[in-house]
Amino acid sequence: MSDGTVVVWDESLLAYDLGEHPLDPVRVELTIALARELGVLDRPGVRLLAPTPADDAALTRVHRADYLDAVRAAPHDPFFSGYGLGTPDNPVFEGMHESSALIAGASIAAAEAVWRGQARRAVNVAGGLHHAMPGRAAGFCVYNDPAAAIARLLDLGAERVAYVDVDVHHGDGVQQIFYDDPRVLTISLHETPLTLFPGTGFPDETGGPGAEGSAVNLPLPPGTDDAGWLRAFHAVVPALLRAFRPQLLVTQCGADSHRLDPLADLRLSVDGQRATYIALRALADEVCDGRWVATGGGGYALVEVVPRAWTHLLAVATGEPLAPATLTPPTWRKLARTRRPGRDVPLRMTDDIDVEFRRWQPDGAADAVDRAVMTTRRAVFPLHGLDPYDPRD
Repeated sequence: MSDGTVVVWDESLLAYDLGEHPLDPVRVELTIALARELGVLDRPGVRLLAPTPADDAALTRVHRADYLDAVRAAPHDPFFSGYGLGTPDNPVFEGMHESSALIAGASIAAAEAVWRGQARRAVNVAGGLHHAMPGRAAGFCVYNDPAAAIARLLDLGAERVAYVDVDVHHGDGVQQIFYDDPRVLTISLHETPLTLFPGTGFPDETGGPGAEGSAVNLPLPPGTDDAGWLRAFHAVVPALLRAFRPQLLVTQCGADSHRLDPLADLRLSVDGQRATYIALRALADEVCDGRWVATGGGGYALVEVVPRAWTHLLAVATGEPLAPATLTPPTWRKLARTRRPGRDVPLRMTDDIDVEFRRWQPDGAADAVDRAVMTTRRAVFPLHGLDPYDPRD
C-alpha cells in the first residue's frame, strides 16, 4: 500500500451551485486556494486526482432509478415538483444531475484509491452530501456521495466499513441507506434533533433487524463547546471502532459545528475541529492500518471558518498538522476579500482556544453532555459487547 494521500479535486466540482443559497461553492474554492498557498497540496506523496462522474450503476446502488430520472428532468421542466426538489433547501439548477454525479464520482474515486492500495488516505472536500435519501433530495443534498463511496467499497469486497459523521447535523441519509446492513457502522455526533434539522438521530436509532448496533447517534445539547465535544467523541467513537474493527474509515467532516456558523448552535472552534481530525486519523491508523477516506460536508461561515477547518483536514490527511498559529497568506486573504467583500478574513489558522478536556466519567449526571454520552452508551454499547458504565471502554 502507498503511504501517500489522494486529494480528489478539479474546478469542475464547483459547478454544484445552488445559487443564492447557504451551500456556496466558494467555501470549497477558498479551501483549495488556502491549502495550495500553504503548501499542503505540494507535500511529498500527495497526488491530485481529477474525478469522473458516477454512472447510473453507481448511483442506483444508493438511489432509486426514478429519482435519477427526476433529477435529470427537473431543470428542463418549469412546472416540476416532487422528490424534494424545487424547494428553498434544494432548488433546481442547470446541470444538477451532472454536477451531483461528479461529486459522487469524486468520493467513489477516493474510496477506490484507498481500497486498492494506491493511497493510504484520500480526501474529497467537495463531498459530504449526507442528507440525500434514496428517493429524494434533502438538506442541500441531491446525491449521497458518502453512501455511494461506501457502497462501492462493499462491492469491491469490503466486509466492515465504519462511517463517522462530525457535521453538526445528523447524517440521516447515510444512516438510512445502510440501516439494515451489519457491514456498515454509522456513527453520527450532532446537535440534538430537538433543536436542529433533520429531526432524527436519537440514541435509540441503533440499526434494523439483523444489524442491531450498526447505527450510533450521539446528540449533543446546543452550546456544546470544544471540551464537551471532544469529551463526548472520545467517550463513544474509539471504543466502538475498536470493537467493530473496520477495514476502512469513511468520515464526513462538516465544519458547521463552529460557533460562528449561522445555521446551528454548537460552539466549537477551528482548534477543536482540528483536534477532531487528528483524532480521526489516529483511530484510522490504529484500527484499519491508516485507511481513511474523508469528505467535507456542511459549513456556512464561508470565509471565516470553512477554508481554515478543511485546510487543517487536508494537512492532517497529507502529513503533519499545520501549527495553529500559522498565518493565512496575504494572497489568500486578498482572494477571500474579492470573493466575499465585507467578510471578516482570518489572519491565522487558529481561534486561540485551548482544546484540553477532561475524560468522560459515568457519574457526571449534572452535565448535559455527560448525560447525552451516557444515554448513547446505554443504547448501543451492549450491542457491541461493551460496558456502558466502564470509562475504559
